[in-house]
Amino acid sequence: MEHHSNIVPWQLLAERTGAKLLFFPITGDIGLLDMSHLDEWLTKEVKLFALTHISNSLGTINPVAEICARARQAGITTLVDAAQSAGHRPVDVQEIGCDFLVFSGHKMCGPTGIGALYGRQEVLEAMPPYQGGGEMILNVDFHKSTWKLPPHRFEAGTPDISGVVGLHAAMDYLDKIGRDNIARHDQELGAYAYAKLSQMKCDIRLFGPHIGRAGLVSFLLKDIHAHDVVTVADQGGVALRGGHHCNQPLMRKLGVESTARASFYFYNTTEEIDRFIEVLGEIQKFFGS
Repeated sequence: MEHHSNIVPWQLLAERTGAKLLFFPITGDIGLLDMSHLDEWLTKEVKLFALTHISNSLGTINPVAEICARARQAGITTLVDAAQSAGHRPVDVQEIGCDFLVFSGHKMCGPTGIGALYGRQEVLEAMPPYQGGGEMILNVDFHKSTWKLPPHRFEAGTPDISGVVGLHAAMDYLDKIGRDNIARHDQELGAYAYAKLSQMKCDIRLFGPHIGRAGLVSFLLKDIHAHDVVTVADQGGVALRGGHHCNQPLMRKLGVESTARASFYFYNTTEEIDRFIEVLGEIQKFFGS
């Protein structure tokens, strides 16, 4: 269920190092990780377990704390993709117990082109810098240099100061609203939309868990392409997304080319979801479904 941004970097790494990529199975349209075989997958050969906190395509909220704990017992380094969760719920790296965690600024009301990489202190201290430049230097000689302690070791050159200021302002804004409040609102809207879609008198295919989902729903209407659904919905004042959602392997796993997706945030309402359902009914009539 990983976004391409949590697949492609590892493909590039595997090409350079000869590492082998394995993909943990999910349970069909419900879209949960198949935890029954987790211990079989967490073998000594596994060096890194990278997984998403919340699926952008399914709305699945993965049990990242449990997975990271079991991976650590096996000596496996863990990385959590929190791009879909950092702006929607409290994220505590100590509670999750991960070695690394990443998120994007533009997914949490912040500027584009900036995000954050958290790394556990002892892991960062054991790592060499991945690029060189000013600020990360402790001492430079003609043939050898030494580095500052993390995190400065990994901040070569002049950072994106304006982006950092903007991201900080976005975080303050979300904290004033309350991440717990946002998470509660997200789940209420996600459950409300899923229930409304389930009640529609049409052949509709829903993706993701029945309960405990994040604030989004992905679906397909029979014989109507997702792009057609999105285009006509836009004319009715409803903004959806259609496509593979930067998640082509998952689409192939589900046997579809694309899905339509409605996603919600703290500013959305149940009245807007009612309008969304009304527009879908109009789309069915328009296509004669």
